[in-house]
Amino acid sequence: MKKKLRVLLWVALTLMLYAGKVAANNITVSNISLTSPNTTDDYVMVQFDISWENSWRFSGGPANWDAAWVFVKYRVGTGDWQQAWLNNTGHTGTAATINAGLRTPGTAFNAATNPGIGAFIYRSADGTGTFSITGAQLRWNYGANSVADNATVDVKVFAVEMVYVPEGSFYVGSGGTESGSFTNGSWVSGATIPLLIASEGALGIDNAAGKLWGTTNTIGNVAGDAEATLAAAFPKGYAGFYCQKYEITQQQYVDFLNTLTVTQAANRYSNSSTGDRYGITAAGGVYSTTNPFVACNYLSWMDGAAYSDWAGLRPMTELEYEKACRGTVLPVANEYAWGNTTATAANDITNPGASNETTNTPGANSVFGAQTNVLGPMRVGVFAKSATTRSQSGTSYYGIMELSGNLWEKSVTVGNATGRAFTGVHGDGVLSTSGYANETAWPGLTSGEVTGGTGTGMRGCAWNFPASNMRVSDRNLAAMVDNSRTSLRGFRAVRVP
Repeated sequence: MKKKLRVLLWVALTLMLYAGKVAANNITVSNISLTSPNTTDDYVMVQFDISWENSWRFSGGPANWDAAWVFVKYRVGTGDWQQAWLNNTGHTGTAATINAGLRTPGTAFNAATNPGIGAFIYRSADGTGTFSITGAQLRWNYGANSVADNATVDVKVFAVEMVYVPEGSFYVGSGGTESGSFTNGSWVSGATIPLLIASEGALGIDNAAGKLWGTTNTIGNVAGDAEATLAAAFPKGYAGFYCQKYEITQQQYVDFLNTLTVTQAANRYSNSSTGDRYGITAAGGVYSTTNPFVACNYLSWMDGAAYSDWAGLRPMTELEYEKACRGTVLPVANEYAWGNTTATAANDITNPGASNETTNTPGANSVFGAQTNVLGPMRVGVFAKSATTRSQSGTSYYGIMELSGNLWEKSVTVGNATGRAFTGVHGDGVLSTSGYANETAWPGLTSGEVTGGTGTGMRGCAWNFPASNMRVSDRNLAAMVDNSRTSLRGFRAVRVP
């Protein structure tokens, strides 16, 4: 008689935010079950309902869509949480396209060596508004995870909102006066020139025409690297990629911590951090936050890298950052992520900590300048309302939120050789036993763990810095190595399809 897969189900409801109407937009996962087990081929369908508000898919305009990156964690008995390996086909969802994200995208699927780490779920046709799927199913090849047919397993399903940034040429540098700005190497002092990134091919770094260069700045430039090369393997932003719609929220980080071992979580939790709207605490080994919808600060490079690895994502490069902000349109000198030079800081918070946290500051579209009544990051997507324009909501060309302001976002720099060695390897859902990312060529990797930050920097600006640092091409801190946790630093991850 065949043995059956016995299931003890753990239902995980993960709330994320999207640019809301009047309140927040939430992505919810509910009614999780395991169904249709196949003990001959050792797979089972992970079934759930998923819904999020103000979803979109457009054939025109930026020709992009938003998506949910969905991944599954499981544990056998009282063991540690593990990454569920998904099949490359066989997933279902009404009116949805579901594409598995392989361990190594662009190479052949193999259930054991190149499985699906998660799946992108998005609209199959153009449309806007709430997108809901009842009974979505992902095929989990539990046999590839060495789970026995008669095992008792707990399952958690996580969903993170992403935005697709399509393949295409774009410019780095705006032609403005931003500190450390990228420029065509033929520039002369005071006259920066945007440089077109037209492929993922190797890119020369030199103070010469057609080469990538940076204006003089002791931290953010590429000066001193004359005749260096940015290898073809370094992600330059030309190829299509998915970017997290928001900075990692405190609830997302809590969900992450609650799947780690005691040792791992202790190394990833900032237990001495207080104030500046940081609300994460621990009690009895369980983590929670009083500000679940607020961007998570006090994240070091090591913290953000670990989250990315755990979620099957990877860090963003600073070239990808500029693409995510301005898209394929011509640059505007000194522009912010919403495509112009107008920025108004929020100086009050209404409904603090709630899902409908907002501000009554007229015209506010960003968080910067250490406003007395804010003093910390705000709810992700806070400036988007039902009828706001891109400028009014602080949204990038592709619909990505808070790329200018709120928190500094750690990224992979091109400002030194260590950063330029990054090859874009994705996380596999598995951390080191100490709770560190452990992926090949990630900046800060030493003896198999990402325990440092050499090769990284920061883009986008934080809540207490001036507006000038919010400019898309500002590179004042683009190559600054700082491994500390502060109230100014968050994180956002990406992934290629």
